[in-house]
Amino acid sequence: MQITPTAIPEVLEITPARFGDHRGYFSETWNRNALADAGIEIDFCQDNHSLSAERHTLRGLHFQTSPHAQDKLVRVIAGAILDVAADIRVGSPTYGQWVAVPLTADTGNQLLIPKGFAHGFLTLTPDTQVFYKCSDFYAPETDRAIRWDDKTLNIDWGISENELTLSDKDRAAPYLADIPSPFSYGDLS
Repeated sequence: MQITPTAIPEVLEITPARFGDHRGYFSETWNRNALADAGIEIDFCQDNHSLSAERHTLRGLHFQTSPHAQDKLVRVIAGAILDVAADIRVGSPTYGQWVAVPLTADTGNQLLIPKGFAHGFLTLTPDTQVFYKCSDFYAPETDRAIRWDDKTLNIDWGISENELTLSDKDRAAPYLADIPSPFSYGDLS
């Protein structure tokens, strides 16, 4: 596996090796030992799979607060997305900054998003399927969202609002400045 830090070093792009022949390819997309050898020891406990039928569906920015904060390992199994992680850890040297990484089924690359980051993605193709591992179970009482167009974060999604398909929940999400600070830098493990 190739592991590459992004502009925010805690957010990692992970690209598993693919072994192909005339039949197609084989890829080991997650291996606890290989990641532990790279210093990544996350106990994933839940897998999620989403289908977005429309191109330009935006999901996010989502996170869970403590005690159910989640690390996520995101990959695309059909189509392509722009995957975004925004640092919302108060006191972090990268607080309010974000990274965007294109993830595609063709490349098989993945994004590891640690606790303390809000996560969202924009589908770039119709019928996009996203699969991600989580380090804690879904806990509705800790489920939170920040508006996709938050001015503090100023994420460049590359398209205008009238081109987006959004859920009512995401359209009504609060701005980062309007919620209590859910994470502090250094307090997450």
